[in-house]
Amino acid sequence: MNTNTFDESAKSANYEKSVPVLIGFEPNWKVRMVLARVVGAFLIVMAFSMWLMDGSVMATEVWPIKLAASLMFLLVGVSLLTIQILDARPDAYFDPIRREVRVLQKNENGRPQTVLRRSYDTLGGARFADEQVELFDVDGSLLMKLPLQSADVSRALKGQLSGSVTIFA
Repeated sequence: MNTNTFDESAKSANYEKSVPVLIGFEPNWKVRMVLARVVGAFLIVMAFSMWLMDGSVMATEVWPIKLAASLMFLLVGVSLLTIQILDARPDAYFDPIRREVRVLQKNENGRPQTVLRRSYDTLGGARFADEQVELFDVDGSLLMKLPLQSADVSRALKGQLSGSVTIFA
């Protein structure tokens, strides 16, 4: 067994410079959450202000409708304030050591499971746009389109893919 060849390839690999890149398929949930919380707070304030208004009619016929409306506003407002979005969208994990891309999706227990595994050698190419990367199959069809969070993530991903994947302009 020739150990000199093995030592040479291990030294030239430079695993310290390449880090794994994890990219998530995320829509703009932050805006939706802020909007839901603002509407929820507004409904809670309206539920209580209904009873504090000066000119409100306190007739016997109106009182049950007013009570039902304020309880409904309160319940919907509290539910909008406490809503949590459980997102089951997959994540793309680019592994520089195994030289493969894995798509991980959370199962019903919240644990990630691999749903797609492709070696960098089996990818046809990659195109980097403004804030996204498109990965193509060998036949030229679009395999996946991923959003990029920052320019640093884009540079790290280009560095990983540049050795074995054709990068289109």
